[in-house]
Amino acid sequence: MFLRMISASERKRLIFPLEDSSLLQDLKAGEMLQISGWILCGRDATHKRILSALEKGDFKFDFTNQLIYYVGPTPPPPGKIIGACGPTTSSRMDPFLENFFKLGISATMGKGKRGSLARTLHRTYQRVYFITFGGAGAYLSQFVKKVEAIAWSELGPEAFFRIKVENFPAIVGIDTLGTDFYELSSASLPA
Repeated sequence: MFLRMISASERKRLIFPLEDSSLLQDLKAGEMLQISGWILCGRDATHKRILSALEKGDFKFDFTNQLIYYVGPTPPPPGKIIGACGPTTSSRMDPFLENFFKLGISATMGKGKRGSLARTLHRTYQRVYFITFGGAGAYLSQFVKKVEAIAWSELGPEAFFRIKVENFPAIVGIDTLGTDFYELSSASLPA
């Protein structure tokens, strides 16, 4: 199964945080869509910091039905909202995935293939992994309309923050059945 290019007007649209997480049930691995609304942002150091602060009782946040984007943007150039904001390799966040699903995260977004445990967790918790375009951080920045710090802004790109996006391009990497786009793609390549 190869990715079928469709026009932007044909793509499904999701707005985060989701009002109803059952909307994820209709998504299929390999499907292109557009994401709007507020999405959380953080990489591995951010994930560690969040979990540690929650455990100590130093931090509270409602993660219910949120999407977390694995990104550490560059500083914004003059007159811009954000610098390049391309995705980080998602497998680096796999050790934190179940904890964040238990907190209420309904979707993650980054780049690259995830491990078998991640596929199992997406199926078990009925969550979705979105892929966006690696190496295209400057391009992706045009879909960001606002940036807000949530915690630890002194950490720069490792801070916990959120961005307001409009029609941010994504592909369903792992759907709620645990079907992996990368597995589908490699299975359909000619021998």
